[in-house]
Amino acid sequence: MSEQTDLNAGNSNGAEKSTEPLIVIASNRGPYSFKRQKDGTFTHQRGEGGLVTALAALTDSYEVLWIAAALSKDDRAWAETQTDEPLKLGNMRLSMVIPDRRRYEMYYNTIANPLLWFIQHELWDTPRNPVITQDTWKAWRQGYVMINKQFADAIADGIESDGSLESNRPIIVFPQDYHLYMVPQFLRERLGARVQIQPFIHIPWPGPDAWRALPSEMRTMLLSSLLASNRVGFQTKTDAFNFVQTCRLHLDDAHSRGARDAIEYQGRRVEARAYPISIDVEKVESLTENAETRLLKASLSNIIGGNQLILRTDRIEPSKNILRGMMAFRTLLESHPQHRGKVQMLALLVPSRLEVGEYQTYLEEIMAEVGMINADFSDGFWEPVRVLIGNNYNRAIAALQLYDVLLVNPIADGMNLVAKEGALVNERGGVIVLSEHAGAFNELHDHVLAISPYDVYSTAEALHEGLTMKPQERFRRAEALRNHIKHHSVTAWFYNQVQDAIKALEIEASKDSTPETP
Repeated sequence: MSEQTDLNAGNSNGAEKSTEPLIVIASNRGPYSFKRQKDGTFTHQRGEGGLVTALAALTDSYEVLWIAAALSKDDRAWAETQTDEPLKLGNMRLSMVIPDRRRYEMYYNTIANPLLWFIQHELWDTPRNPVITQDTWKAWRQGYVMINKQFADAIADGIESDGSLESNRPIIVFPQDYHLYMVPQFLRERLGARVQIQPFIHIPWPGPDAWRALPSEMRTMLLSSLLASNRVGFQTKTDAFNFVQTCRLHLDDAHSRGARDAIEYQGRRVEARAYPISIDVEKVESLTENAETRLLKASLSNIIGGNQLILRTDRIEPSKNILRGMMAFRTLLESHPQHRGKVQMLALLVPSRLEVGEYQTYLEEIMAEVGMINADFSDGFWEPVRVLIGNNYNRAIAALQLYDVLLVNPIADGMNLVAKEGALVNERGGVIVLSEHAGAFNELHDHVLAISPYDVYSTAEALHEGLTMKPQERFRRAEALRNHIKHHSVTAWFYNQVQDAIKALEIEASKDSTPETP
């Protein structure tokens, strides 16, 4: 799962040139975190996110340069000890930018998360928010734009340091997510057309109207920067189409020419492609056999007893729609009293950005609703809702094996991997009640119970249908979902992006080498 290694044995960059592509990944959070030991040396531990997992397989075939921000005190201390050469870790080189703390605060906590994230999830209370102030503009210009330029410079420096620009080696840069929207423009200014730039956006891309919340100058800079790319990757075809429409309507010189998956801008054609992210199938399956997971599974089984289990496992974010999910469970108990005393709602909630006032308020509202449900329906032997708060992935995997119904009802979600994890590991022919607004719905819709995230009544009815569905139908749906997930792992997600970029490079090379017809 994770690895810890001594880092003080040197960091040669292995200067062999290759005709194989150089893959450059840029992300706010890196694949490794660093810890300073008492003797002043450093160890590193690999993260467990999906992107890191995908990369582990990618480095078997390609050389990878990863650029990330030094986030912790020890990360910064390690980065300060490094020379100009990135750290060599197997077939990957790692380099960390050290952002100015004040600029980073503006970039991350004023623009990226409170502004762009909320726009893209369409969660603004528009009579009140957002409020674009002088401080917002300062954060945009001195924080977000400048940190993005720092990332672009670090990427360019890393590419130039190994001589890849002077060779014929293909170079493909993958900036990740909404933190780095300005990187393509700055990178293109530094390196020209020599590199393929292919951002991937992990969160939803809304339609053109949502982007009116962003001032015209910011919006134009952001969109024109993304259109400095060769192609932009999204979770779904809907996101890709929304991007094309957003550019077409908000940029004067952008034209789709009737296409749903490409935009022409300033003489260039930029593709918008869907690459649905997935999970590491082997890793998740191995976790079910982990000793800690087995103990947690036994403990949860005792909590559930002989009841049927309705499960949800989410970060505590307004986009996850937890409050309406609780309201739907209340409606289920009111409309179908036969389930009282026979069904257990278990919510595994992971703290997220609780320093933000909206998130604190949202958690308070969730717990108030849970308290009212338990007060109204509990008896001496049965408590309808149990909430466990904390970040425990093993516990989530244990619970996902046990559900009869998995409730996944986000208002907006780029993908939602919980639905895929549950489909893979569940042992009880569990039914998934899935929001039409989750990216995963595009892949899984044939075998789930579809709901509108705003419709509490229909969600309650879907929960009832899942609880009362005949076993043969339950297991038919569950098996179909499991087979799909097994054949669409996270490694394929990144390989598809790399192969599309390589194919484009080969086509360009073929055009360059073909003499013009007299």
